[in-house]
Amino acid sequence: MIKFARAGGIAAAVLALGLTTGFAGPSQASRIDVAPQGASYLDHASATMGEGALNEAGDIEAITKTVMQAAEAAVPRPRALPELVSAYEATDVSDQEQDCLASAVYFEARGEQIEGQLAVAEVVLNRVASKKYPDTICEVVEQPWQFSFVNETGRIPEANRASKAWKKAVAISEIALKKAAAEVSEDVLWYHADYVAPVWRKNLDREKKVGVHIFYS
Repeated sequence: MIKFARAGGIAAAVLALGLTTGFAGPSQASRIDVAPQGASYLDHASATMGEGALNEAGDIEAITKTVMQAAEAAVPRPRALPELVSAYEATDVSDQEQDCLASAVYFEARGEQIEGQLAVAEVVLNRVASKKYPDTICEVVEQPWQFSFVNETGRIPEANRASKAWKKAVAISEIALKKAAAEVSEDVLWYHADYVAPVWRKNLDREKKVGVHIFYS
């Protein structure tokens, strides 16, 4: 609806510009022509504008299309998640905090589709924002018995940083930090794999299932 309204607005503006240009002349500044009774506006325009101007008016549709294409190119459109991942895969982590977030994505969900990986990253960031968990990404990720790849050690293993899975995890962490896309709501703080049934889930509200993980708020 918005696109059609904008297209109509631009088309009207172009039409007005074309008609104003066609009618411009010394005589138009001093008087207003009145079309004969029963004559259409286009007939009156034909008599006033002349054949050359009519040809220009006939091109308004083409001009409008060109203007619309330029407008669409000038207004950034939201990019889909696959596009964002492709755009950020060549980047590297900017600091230790992002490294911890990318590690969580890598170890918890590297076998998942990118939607599932983003959801995991969002849970980490949601916990940082929540008063129920530590205030930094690394402290959230390294909290014992919260993420299976850490458990009681409190240490993040070393990822294969030359792998495509790591590059994708870094891209997902960048997208999550920039809030360029979202998969789960901000109150989602927990998830588990669909092949286990932890008792704690019974006191939570299930939001959605993404890949093999079920997410709760």
